[in-house]
Amino acid sequence: MKPVINHMIQLQELYEARAQQEAAAASHLAELDAAIKTMLAELPADLRARFVRLQKKAHLAIAPVADGVCSACGMKLPVSLVHAVRAAEQIITCPNCARILYALPESSPRSLGRRKRRTEQIKVGIARFSAPELMIPHLESDTRDDVVRELCGKVEAEGFVEGGEQLAERAIQREMIISTAVDHGLAFPHVRGVEGGGLVLTLGIRRKGFHFGPGRNLTRIVFFIVIPTAASAFYLRLLSGLTRSFRQKTARDKLLACDTPEKLWKALLAATRTTIP
Repeated sequence: MKPVINHMIQLQELYEARAQQEAAAASHLAELDAAIKTMLAELPADLRARFVRLQKKAHLAIAPVADGVCSACGMKLPVSLVHAVRAAEQIITCPNCARILYALPESSPRSLGRRKRRTEQIKVGIARFSAPELMIPHLESDTRDDVVRELCGKVEAEGFVEGGEQLAERAIQREMIISTAVDHGLAFPHVRGVEGGGLVLTLGIRRKGFHFGPGRNLTRIVFFIVIPTAASAFYLRLLSGLTRSFRQKTARDKLLACDTPEKLWKALLAATRTTIP
């Protein structure tokens, strides 16, 4: 049964990739639709019907179990059910939301979020998901995989996640499905289904540009996002807001002109003030 579960996880990634491309107004929808159709046809008929029904109803058809909890709806699962999910000898569904369940690898990265201090003001907009210390105005790396590793290393070094290496490998695997590079020199690599914490965003700039995806277009602005399963739906709104903010050349130029993390942070806040409430 494990190969079937892995197949459904990859299929879910295709659905997520399609939603991401749609939110970013990208142009790979036909390619993704064809891949989804092919992978659906490879599932047994009864499981295919169940997967499609769940996908249409709840966006996520298959969800990981994290710390004994269905990460999609938050229900605490019986220990016996968790063991059955780990064994993967049959299809197990959540008693509450009916999603198909699977077990995350033991070495899965974990989002820690940011611990609030009592004196800290309530954050709004992009500040809910990021911080000045997560800004990199001068990326040292110049290839897709190395940039992803540099960004993951930053998020881990600043105490926002554990397991930065695993995070990077998962992000790189995700890029192999379809690139998250879009028009205007932007890219949005990310990892979904991370345990614990909240959504986290880091931003890296490479003014000379580099090839993040296929084709001749160069990427200069890279947003890396860590997405717990519970935040999957909001991530699409965040992505849409970022895309709207940086379609404008003036907004992109202001990011590219920043030479310190503090300036980059202020430019990011200013550009997203109306698009990410």
